[in-house]
Amino acid sequence: MMVPSEEQQLVPKEGIFWSCRQSIFEEMQKRFSQIESAAEEPRVLCIVQDTTNAKTVNERLTLNLPASTTVNKLYEDVAHKAGYVNGTFCLGWANSGDMAPLDQASEMSLVLSGFEAGKRNFLQLTDKDGEQPQIASDESGTADSSGLDDSSQDRFIGPLPRDGTVGCSSDYSSPSYSYSSILNKSDTGYVGLVNQAMTCYLNSLLQTLFMTPEFRNALYNWEFEDSEEDPVNSIPYQLQRLFVLLQTSKKRAIETTDVTRSFGWDSSEAWQQHDVQELCRVMFDALEQKWKQTEQADLINQLYQGKLKDYVRCLECGYESWRIDTYLDIPLVIRPFGASQAFGSVEEALQAFIQPETLDGPNQYFCERCKKKCDARKGLRFLHFPYLLTLQLKRFDFDYTTMHRIKLNDRMTFPEELDMSPFIDVEDEKSPQTESCTDSGAENEGSCHSDQMSNDFSTDDAVDEGICLDNTSSAERALKPKSSLTFELFSVMVHSGSAAGGHYYACIKSFSDSQWYSFNDQHVSKITQDDIRKTYGGSSGSRGYYSSAFASSTNAYMLMYRLKDPSRNAKFLEVEDFPEHIKRLVQREKESEEQEKRQREIERNTCKIKLFCMHPVKMMMMENKLEVHKDKTLREATEMAYKLMDLDGVVPLDCCRLVKYDEFHEYLERSYEGEEDMPMGLLLGGVKSSYMFDLLLEIRRPDQVFQPYKPGEVMVKVHVVDLKSESIAAPVSVRAYLNQTIIEFKQLIAKATGLCAETMRVVLERCYNDLRLLYVPNKTLKAEGFFRSNKVFVESSESTDHQAVFTDSVLWKLLDRHGNTIRLFVSLPEQSPGSLANRTSYPKASADSEDSFDGAKGSRKSVEAILEESTEKLKNLSLQQQQQPQQQQLSSSTSDSQKSSEHSDFELIESPAQEPDAASQPSQTENCTRTASDTENQFPSEERSDSDVNNDRSTSSVDSDILSSSHSSDTLCNADSGPLPLANGLDSHSITSSRRSKAHEGKKETWDTAEEDSGTDSEYDENGKSKADAQNLYFKTEPYSHEDGSGEGQKCLLVHVDKRITLAAFKQNLEPFVGVPSTQFKVFRVYANNQEFESVRLNETLSSFSDDNKITIRLGRALKKGEYRVKVYQLLVNDPEPCKFLLDTVFAKGMTVRQSKEELLPQLKDQCKLDLSIDRFRLRKKTWKNPGTVFLDYHVYEEDINISSNWEVFLEVLEEPERMKSMSQLAVLTRRWCPAQMKLEVFQEVVLESSGVEELKEKLSELSGIPLENLEFAKGRGTFPCDISVLEIHQDLDWNPKVSTLNVWPLYICDDGAVIFYRDSTEELMELSEEQRNELMKKESSRLLKTGHRISYSPRKEKALKIYLDGGPTKDPGQD
Repeated sequence: MMVPSEEQQLVPKEGIFWSCRQSIFEEMQKRFSQIESAAEEPRVLCIVQDTTNAKTVNERLTLNLPASTTVNKLYEDVAHKAGYVNGTFCLGWANSGDMAPLDQASEMSLVLSGFEAGKRNFLQLTDKDGEQPQIASDESGTADSSGLDDSSQDRFIGPLPRDGTVGCSSDYSSPSYSYSSILNKSDTGYVGLVNQAMTCYLNSLLQTLFMTPEFRNALYNWEFEDSEEDPVNSIPYQLQRLFVLLQTSKKRAIETTDVTRSFGWDSSEAWQQHDVQELCRVMFDALEQKWKQTEQADLINQLYQGKLKDYVRCLECGYESWRIDTYLDIPLVIRPFGASQAFGSVEEALQAFIQPETLDGPNQYFCERCKKKCDARKGLRFLHFPYLLTLQLKRFDFDYTTMHRIKLNDRMTFPEELDMSPFIDVEDEKSPQTESCTDSGAENEGSCHSDQMSNDFSTDDAVDEGICLDNTSSAERALKPKSSLTFELFSVMVHSGSAAGGHYYACIKSFSDSQWYSFNDQHVSKITQDDIRKTYGGSSGSRGYYSSAFASSTNAYMLMYRLKDPSRNAKFLEVEDFPEHIKRLVQREKESEEQEKRQREIERNTCKIKLFCMHPVKMMMMENKLEVHKDKTLREATEMAYKLMDLDGVVPLDCCRLVKYDEFHEYLERSYEGEEDMPMGLLLGGVKSSYMFDLLLEIRRPDQVFQPYKPGEVMVKVHVVDLKSESIAAPVSVRAYLNQTIIEFKQLIAKATGLCAETMRVVLERCYNDLRLLYVPNKTLKAEGFFRSNKVFVESSESTDHQAVFTDSVLWKLLDRHGNTIRLFVSLPEQSPGSLANRTSYPKASADSEDSFDGAKGSRKSVEAILEESTEKLKNLSLQQQQQPQQQQLSSSTSDSQKSSEHSDFELIESPAQEPDAASQPSQTENCTRTASDTENQFPSEERSDSDVNNDRSTSSVDSDILSSSHSSDTLCNADSGPLPLANGLDSHSITSSRRSKAHEGKKETWDTAEEDSGTDSEYDENGKSKADAQNLYFKTEPYSHEDGSGEGQKCLLVHVDKRITLAAFKQNLEPFVGVPSTQFKVFRVYANNQEFESVRLNETLSSFSDDNKITIRLGRALKKGEYRVKVYQLLVNDPEPCKFLLDTVFAKGMTVRQSKEELLPQLKDQCKLDLSIDRFRLRKKTWKNPGTVFLDYHVYEEDINISSNWEVFLEVLEEPERMKSMSQLAVLTRRWCPAQMKLEVFQEVVLESSGVEELKEKLSELSGIPLENLEFAKGRGTFPCDISVLEIHQDLDWNPKVSTLNVWPLYICDDGAVIFYRDSTEELMELSEEQRNELMKKESSRLLKTGHRISYSPRKEKALKIYLDGGPTKDPGQD
């Protein structure tokens, strides 16, 4: 170490060398020690996105730092790696749209600031105070100040070069941006426009107008009068505001919503893409209307309007007829109609635009002077050129071959300077009678010959800002300098995409510095002349007919030129030269932007976190979002949460506190004792818009004291179990540590509950139905599987039950039942049985049923009487329950245990330890199903008659067509036998294979047939015994009143049941409450939006049900074994709606099709008023809306025809006896197309004996009279009836496929019901005028929309572009 005076001494060179070497060695040792210590601590991976520049927004900077790194050191490292000067940018979290900046001066470590070690932490680098970050120069010393070693200079990753060239097309290729990126102004100095959705065409035009000095300055000179109009609806005012923001804003991009709102557009207009040239015309019209009676009234005409003459001249006498038109743009054809080659340049297209055509032969012109038809010349002649010349390149065309819109991508060059002088006088000067005629308005008509001169233009033309060429003599015209006709290109509006849609952006030259810029929505960047040349379009190859198909789809669509005239070319108004009203507007917008910035700053410093609270009155967990400034203290945040949860007047504020909470695990992580004055930003670990944890507003009673919650503790909910009363108490919360042993944990529970720790048994429920007895004293809670939040059951009694094996003990059985019991709300049927009268009453026999019916008596009662008796029984049960002495009281239920009620749900369970007398006296409202022997003893002479059950085959009208196939858990596969309760709570359904009939082996399951055996369950086994009798599972009911809308209470039950019970046993338990046998009512499960689906699988358990599910009971015959519920639809092939629902019915396994038709006949007559003969209708397969296989009378269900639950079938009425006799036949539906009439005829069925194409053609020829050699056919597409527009059918279908059989590609007609179109190949297509075509297109559109078919010739419904001058559209009351 150097002594203090040594720095004053002279040291020899050798000494200098050794001292430098020593200092380097010490520095290296220091660095190595830092590296070693850093290697031992966790690392924080930071991924930083630079959003300050369009070129760097897709770049990512990655830093892997020690967890102890401070925030200010992070800023230094990011500055070094990004190449910025530290202190000129902000860092914020990037996990949401809200920017949350990190405090640059903070000395807190990254971990304490909210960073997570070992995980990726995403940050965004943004501007500071609206200013771009300063780029560090080589001598700025940022690398040295970063604290990194010199070698890190080799790893420098900076932003992309800011003055590099980026092509316009590449700008569009990566349009991704975040909200933060629009807050930072582009380095070009220009501001972009945010694309609302599909408003790129609007943005391109607005930027072009903004970059036009004459238009911008004129707009600034106009002053808005508040008294005349609402500023929201004023188009010029909103454009003025927009231009002011484009010139003065510090943002990268600004919104255009205020401008579009002034157009009268709603949000739907943002999703409509329009043509930029169309928008230009409509906007100019709107501005002219708004500027009436102002100095700017003629601004559009002065800047953009030109004049041309549309003339026809007789070639015999020289007589000329003409009309003068105005124009705002010149449309230039890319490729002439019928031509195979496109024009190569704008000059070529302009020459073609004014090139006259000769009218001769049949097109001769009738000359008024010659009084006869003569050869004539027709053409256009420019009279005035506007100051701002707009050229539209007509790239969008209509292909009459394919009847589709197309885009022409051919190459067309355009010069930077366009000389328009060659396009003025194209008149043939040979004839003396070719002088122009005067005009005194925009649209004059007249005639002219040699006695008329051309020097009498009106004074209106003299004041035109455009170039008037016909009000000067030929000598003056010759003396006019050529430069006055030279136009300078300054805007190229580019379209990228196809005729169906695409993207617009603008390439604009600034008149200030002659630099070209790409204005691509929110991105503005510099470009070069090479990028402009890329917008010519086309490919590098030839200009042949097909060159457009292989050309680039990015090309120029609209060009704007300005006349080169130094005396008239204006410059942009600078801010200091603004008119006073614009200066006031700038000030207002600046204040608004500052206010927005302040609000954004508040947002950046606002912590947003989920807040929960168990409301003491509503008794439910309330959720809200707490938004609190980072500098607010915990005490202030608690008061905010108190008001947010609306607790004022409910509980005192001092009875509330905020604690750290994990809502997912219901875990209280920690409390904040002594930290009431700490800022929330520090308390929550930084400012974020979302956190990995939540806050809970905890409430205590005034006599209680808040318990401290320390980090690292686990929360345990302790349920005390009483074996004698078979009750489970509400939970008591206990906090423990994972390193505690079981014996220590028992002592903790004993202290909280008052139980004896020595005899205590503790059972942990790790997950559903996973019970673990904690019996190893020295094992820790962590080793036993404890986590943040846990549930345990404890029992401490002197009984011998603890000596039994746990899975055989009473405790396990009680807990097992507790875990599997669910609460269901059951709505009983209304007392309106209808046709279900005269059925045998079969109430459920239970131990408490002393008034049971004797089945041998065979007594018959009406359903009204049965339901009345059932209602009376419910009243008696309720009364007896009220009179019943109160049993062991349970604690009130909490959120984690809603099964516990005031009385135990688990009373008097049948168990080996139960007293014999207690077992014989169950609760009045509790039904535990008995064994088969008990039931037989109680009903010795009872018989179940299938004939009684089959009295009524019709089903309830309630069975509406909700879904053709239910995918709910109510219809899972069947098991071979009843479920066997397993230790883990699963039943044997989970491990047994599904029953399949022999006919189904190898059959592929689809959504239509996957549930094929769901209807084959019966409530009885092969011996006729009830399947429910073998079960002995918990079932308890209590009355429940449900008020409907009419104020009358519906009869309901609250059922507590073991969900391992089968549906059959569940139904039998409900019999005494429904009042009819279980075979005479159906069970419907109620889902969200009150959708009901029938549960029909009787062997399936209720395991898919959960607490508080709703069930509706409806009267009606339930399915027997081998039966299926079927929905019958009528097939009407020539109706607009070919599929009509008729009725629900039941088909049985083994039934023939004819038998099912016989059973359908009376139902069709009664319910549908269809009086049919059995031989005049057929049944056929229905797949969605498509008719399929025709079912023959001798076919047998389940053998020849696969059938499933909720099956659907078509019924088709026949006009003649059935022609389908064999499965080898094929029935197809044919329809003739008549191109000469542009119409389709009705469907006609053709029955083929084979799949041969020749037979099909012969049948069609015989049917239609078309000669066999002229007949062509095609297969229909899509679902029946395969609707297609008559404008498309002639060319879109695959006519006359080259196949010999129908069952091969591309037809694949292998089943009945296929649609075949056919036509006469010699019949010509009707020629339609444009008006007829449009009218037919409207009719077809309306027809196909009604049938639900998509109209392929219109890929998207285009909406006319309109700007509403009165603030918005008015809906026509006559419109739909």
